[in-house]
Amino acid sequence: MAESPEEVAVLVQRVVKDINNAFKRNPHIDEIGLIPCPEARYNRSPIVLVENKLGVESWCIKFLLPYVHNKLLHYKQRKQWLNKEELIDITCTLLLLNPDFTTAWNVRKELILSGTINPVKDLHLGKLALTKFPKSPETWIHRRWVLQQLIQENSLPTLVTKGNLEMAPTERIQRLVKEEMDVCCEAAGRYPSNYNAWSHRIWALQHLAKLSTKILLDELSSTKHWVSMHVSDHSGFHYRQFLLKSLIGRTVTDCTVQMHNQLNNQLAPSLPKAEENDEAEAACVEEQRPDHPFLLKEEVELCTDLINSYPGHETLWCHRRHVFYLQHHLKNKLILPSTWALAADSSDGTLNNTHSGGALGHVTQAMDIDGLTESSKQGYTQEIKRLKRAPLQDSVGLEAEYRFIDQVLSTCRDVEQARFAGAYRKWLGSFLGQ
Repeated sequence: MAESPEEVAVLVQRVVKDINNAFKRNPHIDEIGLIPCPEARYNRSPIVLVENKLGVESWCIKFLLPYVHNKLLHYKQRKQWLNKEELIDITCTLLLLNPDFTTAWNVRKELILSGTINPVKDLHLGKLALTKFPKSPETWIHRRWVLQQLIQENSLPTLVTKGNLEMAPTERIQRLVKEEMDVCCEAAGRYPSNYNAWSHRIWALQHLAKLSTKILLDELSSTKHWVSMHVSDHSGFHYRQFLLKSLIGRTVTDCTVQMHNQLNNQLAPSLPKAEENDEAEAACVEEQRPDHPFLLKEEVELCTDLINSYPGHETLWCHRRHVFYLQHHLKNKLILPSTWALAADSSDGTLNNTHSGGALGHVTQAMDIDGLTESSKQGYTQEIKRLKRAPLQDSVGLEAEYRFIDQVLSTCRDVEQARFAGAYRKWLGSFLGQ
């Protein structure tokens, strides 16, 4: 066992070199982990590579992590010089063991900007770090920075063609979006209520997919099974709420653009070619326009099935409230909150219910189990006042909700389930002003 500083330095240098050689031997490593091993039993490397899995024996961490940490700090303090290859190896080793060390990621940013590191390698490094530390906020932040660099430098073709894939630009973007969705899904499965992973997923939809209707619908379909297997994960259901709101807001935007184009055509004569383009654009918008009532109806059916199958989960009841809120806006033909469109263009992409504007504040009020508080009443807008004065046009849906509540209360044996059902009934009354 190494004890003196010289012996520790020799040991750590060997381990760092072994990690670097492991990536050279197998560039398709897809997972890292620690192997419980209190002490070195054999005179061999603590780095174990089996198929595509990289393991590090735990006994060497107490020597490896402090050494590479201090060495990088000395470099930043200009107390020690390291060449580019040494910086790459040290930061790689350090981030695999401690991905929340911001200084290491900043050094990697400098290496990317200088052209020393291919940005794709940092995406792969971050993906590996997330297999061990799926909630690491610094890793997600750096990942978004790398993707932004690729977008700004118009390097999306370079990113995808590394595997000799010749695809059209649209297919390249779809492939990149799918890769990010897969990374987020894996991280969300490794850590419950992984806020950072779901926030990154929203960011990817906003900045990479540009809230494409097709991708939004695909995501709504693909996450249905995931939330069914994680009924207490509020972040996953909040993501589905974001998808539904984005689909509604996206369609409203498309309709506005279409009406604007039609108005321009009426005011000014257009060339035949321009008319053909307008017709093609209108057909495209019509083809991608989703059936909102059907989507919301399916979401209610999903909530009903999950609530009956898994009683006593508050997340499911909160999600049902939000879906009813969306249904109420559609059936009463109310103008959708303007902040939904702003949320679609938001740069932070976080799962935050406290966006600017009053409309999303109504969602927060709607999610209050005990009804509206005094402070909430002060935040009423003219829209909510009109909503309470307006005749109820979705009485059929309301009756169905009350029947569902009665059915739950008459059959459930779970105390929490009964409490959530009663709270939902109270919320319906306070929200609709009955």
